Amino acid sequence: MTPVEIPEIRRRVRQAIEQARQTAATRREQTAAAERDYARFLSEVAEPVFRVFAAAIKAEGYAFLIATPSGGLRLESERSREDAIEIALDTAEAPVVMGRATRGRGRRMVATERPLREGAAVSDLTEEDVLAFLLAEIVPLVAR
Repeated sequence: MTPVEIPEIRRRVRQAIEQARQTAATRREQTAAAERDYARFLSEVAEPVFRVFAAAIKAEGYAFLIATPSGGLRLESERSREDAIEIALDTAEAPVVMGRATRGRGRRMVATERPLREGAAVSDLTEEDVLAFLLAEIVPLVAR
């Protein structure tokens, strides 16, 4: 077995560094596009559905408020702020809109988290995706 030559090692290190730079640049571009799509999605798709949904469940006797924390949308119970359903953009890996639900159970909290729609790009999410998520997550909050 022959030892690897120093010029070969340096060439491979430069290749690895260049690949890392290209990957980071691509990721930044994808994240920026997802953030633009997410801002549109929040204002044009998700927020109207959240507002109508909150009004509908209020008419059924369940008081929930809409909150708009930075970069997200939250439906929270007027009785317990621990009981909430929210959506937010997660850019830790590939950008994805995540749905989260929290429920207080005495002293402990139960939390669930999942993509709004598995495998969907932010720009592909619809009102139906938002409504399906809200309907699935409201059940444990009102079934007490």
